Formats: sequence, C-alpha cells, structure tokens
Amino acid sequence: MDIFSKIAAGEIPSYKCAENEEFYAFLDINPLVKGHTLVIPRREVDYIFDMDDDEIARFQQFAKRVAIAIKAAFPCIKVAEVVLGLEVPHAHIHLIPMQSESDVDFKREKLKLSPEEFQQIADKIYAEFQK
Repeated sequence: MDIFSKIAAGEIPSYKCAENEEFYAFLDINPLVKGHTLVIPRREVDYIFDMDDDEIARFQQFAKRVAIAIKAAFPCIKVAEVVLGLEVPHAHIHLIPMQSESDVDFKREKLKLSPEEFQQIADKIYAEFQK
C-alpha cells in the first residue's frame, strides 16, 4: 500500500478537505499557498491516464467540487489544477488557489504552517465542500 492509500485509509494522519467512497482530498503538507490541496483516487493507480474513462470523469467531477470549495474558502482568481509528481506512485491532482501564475511555481519556497493553521484551512474547505 503506497503512502497516499495509507492516508486515504486513515492509517497516516492528514488534513482532510473532502471525501467520498472513491476519492479523497487533503492538504499538501508542503503547500505553495494556503488551500493547496491534493485529490486522489482511493484505488491505487499510478498514472492518471491509466484510469478508465468513467473513473477519470468521476475523478474530475470530484476535483471540481473540491476546487469550488477551495475558491469559496480562499477567494482567489482561479483554482489551478496541476497533474504533476513522480515522487508518489499514485495518481493525484494538485488544486492550488491562485492570484497569479507565480502561485503555481513549484520551485518557489513552500509555506511553513503550524498544525493548527493546517487544521483551520482544512476545516474551512471541508465546510464549504459540505454545502
């Protein structure tokens, strides 16, 4: 079981932003900006384009609901969707609230947040997702 599967299963703590039977969203622990969220399928699949058409459609629909919640919790111009990352062999989408394109520069310094700040951010997104 990879690290993202363990997070979705609750075996590793995370800052949950949204979930359903198939997908799970949680805060990136090395965020570019407040509200930077990862969305994953609960099913282990390494490459997003290995998902069948129906599953990837549901994945995108779930990510859209999470992005709407992020935008409501953290007003921004847009929520960027980025599929990037080779470090974890599990398909995932980065959702990043952005005021400018520089907010989506993965080479920039990551935010340092306290556990309390992470929890407050996750709670705001989760509350908006529930609406």
